[in-house]
Amino acid sequence: MTQGPTHAQGQPPKLDTSNPHSARVWNYLLGGKDNYAADREIGDVILRMFPDIARIARLQRRFLVRAVTYLAGEAGVRQFLDIGTGLPTADNTHEVAQRVAPESRVVYVDNDPLVLVHANALLTSTPPGVTDYIEADVREPDLILARAAETLDFDKPIALMLLGVMGQLPDAESPGAIVERLVGALPPGSYLALSDGTDTSESLNQAISTYNANSASSYHLRSPEAIARFFTGLEQVEPGVVPTSQWRPEVTDIGGDPKAVDAICGVARKS
Repeated sequence: MTQGPTHAQGQPPKLDTSNPHSARVWNYLLGGKDNYAADREIGDVILRMFPDIARIARLQRRFLVRAVTYLAGEAGVRQFLDIGTGLPTADNTHEVAQRVAPESRVVYVDNDPLVLVHANALLTSTPPGVTDYIEADVREPDLILARAAETLDFDKPIALMLLGVMGQLPDAESPGAIVERLVGALPPGSYLALSDGTDTSESLNQAISTYNANSASSYHLRSPEAIARFFTGLEQVEPGVVPTSQWRPEVTDIGGDPKAVDAICGVARKS
């Protein structure tokens, strides 16, 4: 079962292709085709300044697959709220979850007009399951929760996916309070999966500064300790908050000990 995209308010914003946008730049770094010249231009600048960014992008995607596989499998979660969805690619959250549990229900949330254009690609679903898409901003947690409740049962565990999205907010916008509000609305037995880039590399810091100066959106690297605080009060799933390459890596992915990268992630349970 699928449901049509749900708009936060009125008409969706007009697509601006003249300025780079994070979802499209990320799509370019992942080797996708849903991007424009402005996105590719700044993507190439970042690659020149910090060549490992493409590897980080791929590892972030692999973390999504491993985390959702764990959540739908070992943890037994059947509902997912994926905020900051990004552009559809291989192994979207609903595809991974429904491979494990066809009855899984998934709600995607994003505010990029191009993601909305491609929302139908996210709204495929196995017959027992459900997918839905909400056009909204992570800065609107109450709106997101209200709209998500039309598809998800908030009396049963939900996995909240915040992959690369909290870095979109500066500290002045209180990202920790937003995570706390979202997690606070979830019932016991729910999970938070979160990943973001760290400020542990000077070349990455410089590359992101260049991106921020040339993009309609911005990204804010944080220390590993600051990112780990998003999980405050939750029970960490092993191996805890670690570099993205080191969260339950598959042998075929790493060919040996995984090299740490300038991004960390974790999955934690709400008691």
